[in-house]
Amino acid sequence: MLDIVKQNCCSVNEMAVRMATVSRQNRRKSVRIHILQRKYTDSASNKAMAFLDQYPPLMERAKALAAKARPLLNRRVISLALVVIGVVLLGYVAGQYWGMYRSQKNLEIEWQRQAATVSVPGKAPVSSDQLLTRMQIPKIQMDAIVVEGASRRELSEGPGHMKLTAQPGEPGNAVITAHRDTFFRHIYELNKGDQIQVRRSGRTFTYEVTGKRIVMPEDFSVIKPTDNAQLTLITCYPTYYIGPAPKRLVVFSKLVDSDGQPVNQAAQARPNDQ
Repeated sequence: MLDIVKQNCCSVNEMAVRMATVSRQNRRKSVRIHILQRKYTDSASNKAMAFLDQYPPLMERAKALAAKARPLLNRRVISLALVVIGVVLLGYVAGQYWGMYRSQKNLEIEWQRQAATVSVPGKAPVSSDQLLTRMQIPKIQMDAIVVEGASRRELSEGPGHMKLTAQPGEPGNAVITAHRDTFFRHIYELNKGDQIQVRRSGRTFTYEVTGKRIVMPEDFSVIKPTDNAQLTLITCYPTYYIGPAPKRLVVFSKLVDSDGQPVNQAAQARPNDQ
């Protein structure tokens, strides 16, 4: 029995010695592999560094490309943002013009209805602030329905007649204003002698341009009342100015014909010098 135990102990001791030997061998192999890896890695790094040392422009070129890539990316982002902003602005402007076009079509239908019923007996008369005026300027091929009032909303529909001024065709100074980038874009082309035709309440009035003037916005003398029948057109100036225009363009005209009959010049005081 003692011999068996001794044999077993010897076997265990031998096994432990073998395991220790194998462990030492494995550690030596790991050390060798690590040394070889470091050796070859250092060799590869040295070769790469040597290659870059032989061709230094490559490193400079890589740095330059990286430096150029950043502003190029920023440029693309900025370009995309500008394109988006441009599309939004074009859509907004197109929407404004489309709304104005539709408003003019609806106003024209109402103006025709008023013109057809103004002389029909028994029809209730239309109030002065609801009566529409049609203005035509052959020189610049303008034909538009004038609305009552000159607020931002009203001017988005068409030229606006300034309240508290005379109505077109009546004695006094009738003032009509409009945006420079819509209906009054070309009134700067009007010169002395050009005609403006106004149709209102079933009647036709013809005005003749007497002059034009550029004034500051605070100059209210151009809208003051007059004894003679006068039509004054006002818009912002310069016409193609970007942003809020600093001045106003004013075109003056006098009534020369009513319903196809020349106005009695003796009964009209001479318009103020413009």
